[in-house]
Amino acid sequence: MALLGITGVVACSEPPSLESQLTDITSRHSAATVAVAVRDHGVNVDILSDRPFHAASTMKVPVMIEAWRRARSGSLNLSMPLIIKNEFRSIVDSSMYHIEDDTDDAIYERLGETMTVTELIYQMITVSSNLATNLLIDYLGADAIQQTVDSLGAPGMRVLRGVEDLKAFDLGLSNETTAAALARLMEVIMLGQAVDPTADRSMVDVMLDAAFNEMIPAGLPDGVRVAHKTGQITRIHHDAAIVYPPDAEPYVLVILIEGLEDDVLSATLGADIARTVHTSLRSGS
Repeated sequence: MALLGITGVVACSEPPSLESQLTDITSRHSAATVAVAVRDHGVNVDILSDRPFHAASTMKVPVMIEAWRRARSGSLNLSMPLIIKNEFRSIVDSSMYHIEDDTDDAIYERLGETMTVTELIYQMITVSSNLATNLLIDYLGADAIQQTVDSLGAPGMRVLRGVEDLKAFDLGLSNETTAAALARLMEVIMLGQAVDPTADRSMVDVMLDAAFNEMIPAGLPDGVRVAHKTGQITRIHHDAAIVYPPDAEPYVLVILIEGLEDDVLSATLGADIARTVHTSLRSGS
């Protein structure tokens, strides 16, 4: 753009777009592949948003949605108890395997006891309990979860199995997602369209209690609430969020990162992206 003044032409450069700002941030980390999806009430920002990534624990979001959908239909009582066990069948050959690595130690003290579906959902989302996740997937069925994902318009999310099925992993049979698919799921929850406004509000309340806040929440100002689900395994670090500024409309931000060995570095990169997105969309909020 150029403005004609009294003494001639004065050049005025346009501010860089949000996409170019994000590309600049991600280009500083040559080892990383980074996808970003922003959904802000009709305004979309997409960087590699259709590129598939290992879903890690972000696939727990559609498990939660499926449970609440069953509850709405009357086919599931969220207060129903499930027996806590640590044995699951591989999708490869139905052989038994056990959860060996988890972020929820407390649930293992309850083996042989019961927990309600609501309690298992809370542990699955807030502390990313792998055991709770597999118990829910065993009950709900991966095929049914995938059908719900597809019905919500997020086919880039592929839910094949529970976590830690190493035989399946070795054959490349893993849960996958794209940033666009996760953004779609978070967007319909934000809009009250995943199940219904009451159920979706309940899901938001659970995600607001997430325990791992080193990525998207770390990049946002004080007072901004974040309903989100992280996913993290070796060289994989994701965060999918509904961001609630105190005096403005919420928006969806999904960040998927692959390739960085250092978890602190990937968290810092994600926080930088979140800070840049928020400043661009909600400056002053």
